[in-house]
Amino acid sequence: MSGLARMRTGGARGVPLTRLLAAFCLLTISAAGLAATDKAAPPQPTVAADTLDALARDVDRLESLRAVKDLQRRYAHYSQYGLWREVANLFARNGRIEWGDERIEGAAAIARWLEARHGPRGLAAGALNTEFHDMPLVNLSADGRTAEGRWAGLAFRGDGKGQARIEGGVYQNRYVREDGRWKIAALHYHPQYDGDYSNGWRNSGNADLPIIPYHFDPDSAGVPLPAASGPPPRSSASLADLSARVSSLNDEDAIRNLQNAYGYYLDRRMWDDVVDLFAANGAIEIAGEGRFAGQQGVRTALSRMGPPGLARGNLNDRPLFDLIVRVAPGGREARARGIELAQLGAEGGKAGWEINVISSRFVKDGGLWKIRDIHIQPVMKADYATGWGGGALPGSTASPPIFLSDRDPATGPAIGRSPAAHALSLADIRRRYQRSLAYDGAENVSAAYGYYLDDFQWSKMSAIFAVEGNKQSPFAGYYMSRARIAGAADARYGAPPDMRARVVFHWRIQPVIHVSQDGRSALLRTRLIHLRTGKWSPELGQPNAVGFQAGMYPNDQLVLEDGIWRLWSLTIDEHYFTSPEWKGGWAAVKPTSPGSGAGGSPLLKTYPPDLAMTDLGIRAEGFRGGTGAALYWPDILPMWFHYRNPVSGRVPERYWPDCVPCERLPQARMTHHGYQMPETGPQADGVAVSAPQGR
Repeated sequence: MSGLARMRTGGARGVPLTRLLAAFCLLTISAAGLAATDKAAPPQPTVAADTLDALARDVDRLESLRAVKDLQRRYAHYSQYGLWREVANLFARNGRIEWGDERIEGAAAIARWLEARHGPRGLAAGALNTEFHDMPLVNLSADGRTAEGRWAGLAFRGDGKGQARIEGGVYQNRYVREDGRWKIAALHYHPQYDGDYSNGWRNSGNADLPIIPYHFDPDSAGVPLPAASGPPPRSSASLADLSARVSSLNDEDAIRNLQNAYGYYLDRRMWDDVVDLFAANGAIEIAGEGRFAGQQGVRTALSRMGPPGLARGNLNDRPLFDLIVRVAPGGREARARGIELAQLGAEGGKAGWEINVISSRFVKDGGLWKIRDIHIQPVMKADYATGWGGGALPGSTASPPIFLSDRDPATGPAIGRSPAAHALSLADIRRRYQRSLAYDGAENVSAAYGYYLDDFQWSKMSAIFAVEGNKQSPFAGYYMSRARIAGAADARYGAPPDMRARVVFHWRIQPVIHVSQDGRSALLRTRLIHLRTGKWSPELGQPNAVGFQAGMYPNDQLVLEDGIWRLWSLTIDEHYFTSPEWKGGWAAVKPTSPGSGAGGSPLLKTYPPDLAMTDLGIRAEGFRGGTGAALYWPDILPMWFHYRNPVSGRVPERYWPDCVPCERLPQARMTHHGYQMPETGPQADGVAVSAPQGR
C-alpha cells in the first residue's frame, strides 16, 4: 500500500478558501509556467526516433478518430429532422442496424426502417424525434481501417397528436474506412429503458438489465490510438502541412472548451462571464424572436432567461450534446453545432423542457478564440406537467440550421487546415499532436468511469485510476491510491451483479479539458446527468427510481502513466437538483431546512476515507457529508470551477484549480509526481496569455 494510502488525517480542519487564496493559486500557476513540477518527471519508455512518415500516419489516425465521433453525432443531427436518406448514407455498403432483436442491412432498407419507425421524411407537423448520442468511448484499430465505439443514447419522441415517449440505452458500434471515408459498419443498440411520457419510463421489457459487453478494458480505454501496425507508408506531407493539420486539431479543442464553458455559465446565469466570451461585435440570434447584437445586445438576450444568479427553486440547466466543430481554412474562423436539452424550473412548482439546436460561429482575436455569434433554433418547448405529446414548436419542422458535414473527411474532401504558426520541427509538431490526443484520451477515460460505475464494475473502475490516484466517494471523502479506491467501492456497494432490477446511469458529458503544455496531464470538468430506471410491478406501482438528478465533476485530473491515460483525481459535487418521482419531476421536491435530510456515507464507519469531507473546509460547504449546513434542492448548492474565464481571465466566485484534496495533502498533487499543472485561464498552446484590454 502506498504512503498516501497509509496516511490518515485525524481531526484537523481545512484552511478556508478565500479570494486571496484564489489569487495566490492564479499567480503560482502562471509563474510556474512550463516548469510547474515539484520534482523531475519520471523516466519515460525508450522509443524509436520519430520520423515525418510516422507523424503523418499518427495525425491521420487522430483525424480518423474524430471523424468517427462526428459520424455518430451526425446521425443524431440528421435524425432530429427526419432526414432518413442522409442517416442511411452514413452506413457502409453492407452496413447494418441491430436494434434489440431486429436486424436491418443496407442503406435502402435502413432508410425505410427509420421512416416506418419514426415517421415520414422531414417529420410531421408537431412531431419530435430528438436523439442524444454522447459520452463517446472510441478506439481506432492498429491498422487504422476500423474503429469501435460505445455511446450512451437517449431519445425524446412524439407524433404531435398526443403520443410522446422517452427511450434510452447503449450503442456499441463498429465503424469502417470505406473508399477513404468513415462509415458505420454496424450500429448495435441495446434498449435499457422506455415508456410513454405520462407514466414515465421503466426497464425495457420490464426485465432485469444485463451488463452489455464492452469493446474496451481499463487499459485500452486510456489508449484511443493503439500502437500502429507495421512501418508507416511514405508520406507526401510536408512539415508545414502536418503543423497546420495539428493546429486545426488544437483549435478544435479550444473551441469545444469555449462552447462548453458557455453552457456552464448559462446554468448559473453568470451573465458577466457569458458576455466576456463574445467578440465586441458578437450577437445572439433566437429564431422567431430576433437578433441581439453587440455586448449589450448579448446581455439583453441573456436577461430573457432571468436575472443574474439563481434563487431557491431556479433551474436553468442546459446540457449540450453531440457537438461538432469545424475550423475554417486559415484557422481564423470556426463553426460548431450541437443539441441543447434545457431543464427549467422556478420556485412554486413550475418546470419545463426545451430542445434547441445551437449553431455558433467563432473568430480568433489576439490569439484567443471568441464567440462571434450564436444562433438558437427552438425545436421543442413544453411544460413538464403536460409534455410534448400535443406537439413540439413550429420550429421543429422549419428548415434545419446548417449541418457541418459538407467537407468532413467522412463524406467529402478534407476540411481546411489552420496555417502553420509554430516552429516547423518534428518534435514540436509531435508535442502539439500529443496535446490533442490527450483531449481524446481524457474523454475516453471519463466515459469509461461512467460506464463502469453504471455496471458496478469496481475492479475495472479502480483500474482506470493512476497507481497513486485519488477518488472521492460520495458524502464520505477521498481514498488515496488505486487499492483504496477499489476497497471503498466494494465496501459501499458489494459484489457486481450480473443482472440489475434498478440502474442509475452516470452520463459524463460536456467536457472542458485543459491539457498541459507537454501533453502528459490534463484537468477535466464534466456534467453529471443521473438517469434512474427500474422495474414496474403491481405491488410497487411506478418505480420511484425513475427520473433525473444532476451534479458536477468540477475538479477531475488525468495523467499519462506508462503510455496509458488514467484518472489522477476525481471529485463529485451533487445533487444540484433531483426528481423524487416522475409525475412532478424536479418541481415536486419540497423545501427542507438546511442541514436536514440524509447525512454522510456509511463508509465513514465501515471503511473510513483517508481524507474526510469534513476536513475540506469551505470546499465542502453545503454538500451532504461536508461542512456547514447541507443544502438540498430546491436550495442552490455552490458550483466550483477549475478554470478562469477562457477569454477575459475573470476568476469565478468559487475557484479551485487543483485537485480538491491537494490543499490538505500536497503530496497528492500531480506536480509532486513529475507532471505539469495545466494552465487554467486564457492560453495559447497551453501557455498563459494576457487577457484582452478592457476585460
